[in-house]
Amino acid sequence: MKKSWQIFWHSFFWISVISFFMYIAHTNAKIKMVDLLVTFVGYGFINIGLFYSNYLVFIPNYLNNKRYGRYLLMLLLAVLAVGFVKYGLGRIFHEHILTGRNGKAISFISACFTSVIFVLLSLLLHFTVDWFLNERIQRDLENQRLQAELALLKSQINPHFLFNSLNSIYSLAYQRAENTPEAILKLSEIMRYMLYECNDNKVDLANELQYLQNFIDLQKIRFGDNSYVNFEVDGIITNQRIVPLLLISFIENAFKHGVANDPAAPIQLKITVDDGHLDFYMHNKKHLHNRDAAGGIGLNNVKRRLKLLYPNQYHLNINDTADTYTCELSLIL
Repeated sequence: MKKSWQIFWHSFFWISVISFFMYIAHTNAKIKMVDLLVTFVGYGFINIGLFYSNYLVFIPNYLNNKRYGRYLLMLLLAVLAVGFVKYGLGRIFHEHILTGRNGKAISFISACFTSVIFVLLSLLLHFTVDWFLNERIQRDLENQRLQAELALLKSQINPHFLFNSLNSIYSLAYQRAENTPEAILKLSEIMRYMLYECNDNKVDLANELQYLQNFIDLQKIRFGDNSYVNFEVDGIITNQRIVPLLLISFIENAFKHGVANDPAAPIQLKITVDDGHLDFYMHNKKHLHNRDAAGGIGLNNVKRRLKLLYPNQYHLNINDTADTYTCELSLIL
């Protein structure tokens, strides 16, 4: 909040408080307005001055710097000085200053006591503001940490994907396959999407599914006529948004560790979209001799991204047996 607005709201608060108590005293006790002005305005501004002296001077210069002895000494001197001032005003304007039950003007002890109350109020405000500021700082730091972690996770996707795709194209080039140029073109389309369309937190679901289709087509080029993949999409996918590059790791895993050339056990991929929910199903037969020495970066990545980006909005069930791998993901878009 700008300083001018802080001054405005603080002034508005004190004027409102003084006006309220003056109104109550004038209405219920039938006290003269001149007496109220001298008592509430005069003493009020003195107490408010002590309040801000503690809040803006003593606390920042002494308490926050852990100079506790100097802080207590300054407070004691300020309370005594203000007590003398209010006691002197009470003696000078005794005709207008509100008196106690004994009819005498305000005593030095009671003047110091009310000063202590305003000191305590300023301390309460200080600790309250500090608590809220610390909470906001902690939230900002946590958000920055999460954003940095998400950026790191996302940065890991492109090299991981590119590494796997280049391996596939290398295999085609090594075999001098005629569809190598088509595979390179597919890869360029995929990389264009990843570089230029995935910068937002969420993308159109239709574009993300087209990206998955391009990846599957690239893998089919690699395996040729011996590739068997069933990819189905059910439901209305328009006007739906999803975090980009979220499902690709599961599909990469199916081609990398699964069997894609067995017509009796094709890779099964199905995405169902219904009323803001997305259900992803994948099942594949495992290739027993194809293990990932790198430790499965992709799946660990997507699990962490799900936890960060869809807290309490997803359910992931993975059934990894010796022969098959099944993944079921339910997601609130």
